[in-house]
This record gives sequence, C-alpha cells and structure tokens, in this order.
Amino acid sequence: MNKTLEYKSPKVIAEIGCNHKGDLDIAVEMIKMAKIFCDADVVKFQKRNNVELLTPEQYNAPHPNPHNSYGTTYGEHREFLEFNAEQHKELYEKCKEIGIEYSTSVWDMTSAKEIVAFNPKMIKIPSACNNHFNMLSWLCDNFEGEIHISVGMTTREEEEKIVRLFESKGRNKDLVLYSCTSGYPVPFKDVCLLEITRLVNTYGSMVKQIGFSGHHNGFAIDIAAYTLGASVIERHFTLDRTWKGTDHAASLEPDGIRRLKRNLLATYESLSYKSNEILPIEQEQRDKLKYRI
Repeated sequence: MNKTLEYKSPKVIAEIGCNHKGDLDIAVEMIKMAKIFCDADVVKFQKRNNVELLTPEQYNAPHPNPHNSYGTTYGEHREFLEFNAEQHKELYEKCKEIGIEYSTSVWDMTSAKEIVAFNPKMIKIPSACNNHFNMLSWLCDNFEGEIHISVGMTTREEEEKIVRLFESKGRNKDLVLYSCTSGYPVPFKDVCLLEITRLVNTYGSMVKQIGFSGHHNGFAIDIAAYTLGASVIERHFTLDRTWKGTDHAASLEPDGIRRLKRNLLATYESLSYKSNEILPIEQEQRDKLKYRI
C-alpha cells in the first residue's frame, strides 16, 4: 500500500446514460433504484445535440449494429434515446426529491449550455469529447461545479493539455480525471488498472481527485481500482443486461451496483494501519491463546 496515498470515502456513480431506452418513466425508476436499493451516490445521464455532434453522413448512416438500433439511421436512433433540456431538468428535480446527486455527460457546446443552466454539482466530459477544448474552456469560465473528464482514447500529450488548460483557468482543483479504456465491454487485459497509479503520481496533487470509469464485466477489479487511488468509481447501470441497446452488456444490474458500493465501503473502512501493536480485539485472544515460553 502506498503510504502517501490518502483514501477518501468512495463515491459510486451509476451511469444510466441512455439505458433508459428513451423512456422518462424508466429513467425515474432507475433513479429510485440507484438511490433506494443500490445506495449509489450519483446517477449520470447523457446529453447530446445530435445535429451539432454528427456529420450529415454519420447522422444518415445505418446503425452499425441494427439489432440494437431504435431507428432506421444512426441519427434517428440517437434522437429516439435523447431527452430534451426540459426532461433533464425534470430528472434533476427528481434526483433532488429522492436525495441522490444528478449529473450528465455533455457531448457538445449546446448540450453543455443547456445543462449548466440548472447548475448541477458536477458535469462529465466523456472520453470522446475531451479534446473539445472550446467546450472545456467555456465550462471553466461559466460552470462553478466539478468537471469530470474521462481519458479513454487519449494520448499523454492530450492529457497534459487538458490539465494545463484547467490550471490556466484556475480550475484544476475542480477537475476529476478518470482512468478509462473505451470499449463495450472491455476484457480485463485491456482495463490497465495501473494507469490509475500513473494518473495519481502525475496529476494527483494537481487535480481534485482521480476516478475510474469501468466498462468491464463484474465488479471485482473496481475494488483494486479504489485501492490504487481512484476514489470515484463510475459504472454503467441498467435494470436488465439483456435489454436492447449497446451499453447494457457492459453495465451492472441493481444488485451489482449495490454490492459494489457495499464492498467499496468495507474496503475503505479496512484501509488503515493498526493503531496499536496489539489491538483491543486481539488482546482478549492473546490472553487466551498466545503461546508463552
């Protein structure tokens, strides 16, 4: 264990993303499940302006996996799954009512402005958009909350540029960087957990926190991610991994998120040195069992 690593209480983000299948009622049910059953700390959605984000060719192309498509083109598929700004505000208010933190990944400038308008505590930038430096700069200037950024599909030079931008804006202590491998799902050999150690050693003193955004199966290695220094653990969340859609297979169902949070809290409580050479719980056993020469 790294003696200089200070462990924070783990935060679990249940990323609903688009796993609500474009149904607001399902989204609300997922918020309730994440809070009441799973004890997650945050639920996270996604916000896209698809016309702004996609080229006409991308918008009108067929979905690469027609079995998972909700439209005849990729654009139609994305629009079917998209909630508008008013619906996101409704989800934000529902989270406040239930007592769980709301967040959203924003993929473009229009979406960033729409979500900033109701001032959530945190906004996420997905790996796909972390080189949108105009959006990052605008958020630094116009959003007071935490800005969380995944660094999947990102070079070391690009990482450095992101952190330097936040430093130049005086916002680096509001920045949370996530180790991430962009795949759905990711085989264990490609998760590369030691990237967390690299981020901690390189940026740990410069940014607010280091996180881990996992797209693997199960949740055993999330505990290792936490012990390596990732205090924020983000996992995709679904009510049913067999549902139609591309993210469900790399998601955890409610019992998975529940057990992940329980195991992380147990790990947090366990990460300490002995306060005495012989703990009180040991003394009783020592008196009874310790061999005396």
